[in-house]
Amino acid sequence: MSGQELVTLNVGGKVFTTRSSTLKQFPGSRLMRMLDGRDKEFKMVGGQIFVDRDGVLFSFILDFLRTHQLLLPTDFSDHLRLQREALFYELSPLVDLLNQEHMLQPRPALVEVHFLSRNTQAFFRVFGSCSKTIEMLTGRITVFIEQSSAPASPQMTLLPLPPQRPSYHDLVFQCGSDSTTDNQTGIRYVSIKPDNRKLANGTNVLGLLMDTLLMEGFHLVGTRTVSSEDRTECYSFERIKKPDALAMNKTLKSETTLMLEQ
Repeated sequence: MSGQELVTLNVGGKVFTTRSSTLKQFPGSRLMRMLDGRDKEFKMVGGQIFVDRDGVLFSFILDFLRTHQLLLPTDFSDHLRLQREALFYELSPLVDLLNQEHMLQPRPALVEVHFLSRNTQAFFRVFGSCSKTIEMLTGRITVFIEQSSAPASPQMTLLPLPPQRPSYHDLVFQCGSDSTTDNQTGIRYVSIKPDNRKLANGTNVLGLLMDTLLMEGFHLVGTRTVSSEDRTECYSFERIKKPDALAMNKTLKSETTLMLEQ
């Protein structure tokens, strides 16, 4: 049989058609012996090779044979059953990838927004389990400080500043108006890209910040009052991110090595 010829498999009632060269990716596998006719468990029925195994799981195995990558749906929960199928077909590289099951689990990213509204000012502190999320927000948030020492002057100066970064995992900023000791009035506006508005009202800034997180794939999982005395509210967000596909790395060595695709 030539490597370019098509082969039709009936796996547990599901029909698959692929090239024989795809099934011959790993010479030590049962699929190779199936095509060579050396494995008598596989029967030819009506022009199709019948395999009495799980057809749904075989679709993931066939995808692995085609791409040398293992990329499963976010809600996939049958790792052990898929590993059992990989053992049945004697696909050692796939078995090794599935042994890295902890790398296949979805990784949650958590964000907490602490919001304190006091008189004409609002204070924000954002905590993130992933520093990249905090870096993203830092790059989008700009605080504009207005200082007017001469109220009658039509001139208005806005000094743009990034939010403060107490650590890699949190940022702090505020908006609204405050009075200084020398009777000067300062107003802090907040802008969050790609929105061009400069907002001084804390509730509006909170809404825009929440919209930004939602557009980044986060969803609100809870709210609570941190301190009833100073009215600090906490909004908790979560995003489930699937890790990159696990892929084989072919080397010049005779054995196959595995790596996590960057």
